[in-house]
Amino acid sequence: MAVPSLLLCLLLLVSPHLGCSYHTSYTRDGRHHVLRSNRDPRRRPKPTCSSAHSAHSAVPVVHRLSPCSPLAGAARNQQPERRSVADVLHRDALRLRSLLHREEDNHRTPAPAAPPGGGVSIPSRGEPIEELPGAFEYHVVAGFGTPMQKLPVGFDTTTTGATLLQCTPCGSGADHAFDPSASSSVSQVPCGSPDCPFHGCSGRPSCTLSVSFNNTLLGNATFFTDTLTLTPSSSATVDKFRFACLEGIAPGPAEDGSAGILDLSRNSHSLPSRLVASSPPHAVAFSYCLPASTADVGFLSLGATKPELLGRKVSYTPLRGSPSNGNLYVVDLVGLGLGGPDLPIPPAAIAGDDTILELHTTFTYLKPQVYKVLRDSFRKSMSEYPAAPPLGSLDTCYNFTGLDAFSVPAVTLKFAGGADVDLWMDEMMYFTDPDNHFSIGCLAFVAQDDDCDGGTVIGSMAQMSTEVVYDVRGGKVGFVPYRC
Repeated sequence: MAVPSLLLCLLLLVSPHLGCSYHTSYTRDGRHHVLRSNRDPRRRPKPTCSSAHSAHSAVPVVHRLSPCSPLAGAARNQQPERRSVADVLHRDALRLRSLLHREEDNHRTPAPAAPPGGGVSIPSRGEPIEELPGAFEYHVVAGFGTPMQKLPVGFDTTTTGATLLQCTPCGSGADHAFDPSASSSVSQVPCGSPDCPFHGCSGRPSCTLSVSFNNTLLGNATFFTDTLTLTPSSSATVDKFRFACLEGIAPGPAEDGSAGILDLSRNSHSLPSRLVASSPPHAVAFSYCLPASTADVGFLSLGATKPELLGRKVSYTPLRGSPSNGNLYVVDLVGLGLGGPDLPIPPAAIAGDDTILELHTTFTYLKPQVYKVLRDSFRKSMSEYPAAPPLGSLDTCYNFTGLDAFSVPAVTLKFAGGADVDLWMDEMMYFTDPDNHFSIGCLAFVAQDDDCDGGTVIGSMAQMSTEVVYDVRGGKVGFVPYRC
């Protein structure tokens, strides 16, 4: 028989060490402090799925496992926040391989350095195909065509250089797909057009590429232009927006039923590039705020007013290009703080390191020598607490079960230009039970593989609740804390 809620409350009062007790927290003197509490955080009001940010052109952002998500997988998920660390690390590994090991894993000839606004790389080899729809943690609803077809899509700043959509006829059986034949404003991009990134076009007059793996035809990628409408604001429309229709190409490693990927990269055909050309000087290209949990709602804002002009506190770091991939936004992580003071990281270990703010990698991945300094200093500061066995690649874990209080030193990400981002507890620690910090908690940073040819990857956990502002015209990225 289930225990009545009143009796449960009495049990919590009598025995605070039961596993279902809760916590309150605060930050002081460079440390995050957690106190055991009987207040159930699950009783606080949750945002409704119809809630949207107040910005004029903001679009609600939800996690793929959110109860607010329109994706097929959300309905099957009963406890969205109980993702195992093995699942998270597996998805991170696939994503990092796509981002940082693409040339090695797919046995391709390395491409020459790409200029800003570089080309498109529709994958023709590799298994799984991480670059295609299905591998994305966060989604928005966008409208394509006339009349508008509303589709749940991922959004990404590190795409292959084009917005990609599953289209009908769709042999992959995707839950959501765009139907070009139902749109009165759609146009095919002809082969040889400046909007066609392919050479040869698979022998067809349209801008089409056949995508194969192991000599097996997976499907076709055909470029179209059509009207893009960002809901819920019907005024946020882009005419003749270019995207690639993927016909018969299966989604990526996690078949979540999404319709595609909205390109927010530096590619000259991306959505920000289209918006920057027509936006006023006081506007930024775009910004996003990732929700603090799978049950919350964040936002994606396009062409909004610069936050400092609205009286918000924002810190900026210079934006630069990547010599190896012109579609990337790259910043410089120049140091780390722990509990206030800077960590003694050797300049050679971090100087010139490309840093990517990544939407679909959960944890933050540092170069091994940089991670070692953070890990060793963190462990020294946590010596009074019982250590717990590693959880996969998370090798700095503690058992807080049975304690009445604990504290951890606060981690600060220090970027070039003086932008410091202070991480709160849930941005820097992974807890096996997110509702109860008196469980197993691990430092949410991982050492990159020694053979990794990429730089630092700042994952989504470290960005939660922070508005990340891409002022592309001004050549900088800003951070506004506690925005969603």
